[in-house]
Amino acid sequence: MGPRAWRGILSGGTGPYLKAIAAAGRFEPRAAMERDPAYKQVIPYLVLRDRGRYFLMRRTRAGGDERLHERFSIGVGGHVNPGDVDLAGGLTREWSEELAADFVPEFRLLGLLNDDETDVGRVHLGVVYLAEAAGRSVAVRETHKLDGRFVAPAALLAVYDRMESWSQLVFDFVSGRAAGVRGAEPGSGREAPHRY
Repeated sequence: MGPRAWRGILSGGTGPYLKAIAAAGRFEPRAAMERDPAYKQVIPYLVLRDRGRYFLMRRTRAGGDERLHERFSIGVGGHVNPGDVDLAGGLTREWSEELAADFVPEFRLLGLLNDDETDVGRVHLGVVYLAEAAGRSVAVRETHKLDGRFVAPAALLAVYDRMESWSQLVFDFVSGRAAGVRGAEPGSGREAPHRY
């Protein structure tokens, strides 16, 4: 990310980054990219809420990335594949692969997530979306890799120290515990909204 890197959620001024991703993004072998901080893999990352509760998942040891085993997450998402075409396609595919639900919610862009302080974060950039279940049923599809359910914010705080750093940063932002990084869209003359 260079000299303009940030830690946390960038909720405004995301347009130039998203345009650069669309214009210059390319697919490379994942194994080569996972440990090379010269590159950022772009990950669509969805936070799912239901009437004030968050969908909380725990990653088991059967998951592919040992750096994330036994960690808690409020983000549904993963790597974009060539067949996905773009971020929206990747997010829709990850939704149907990871979750069992008879609906696809409206995905609302929350911002960009960066965290260069962890091994995982150094090689990934999150494009964070927020969606509402609105009382509809949602379950984890890959139960050997994940377990999950909707929980109140207090339950998230109870496992906060065992959450992935991305989930901590996102929860801090959406709950108002931390401001994140807010910028204005270039030329808009106004700040991005502060509460989600």
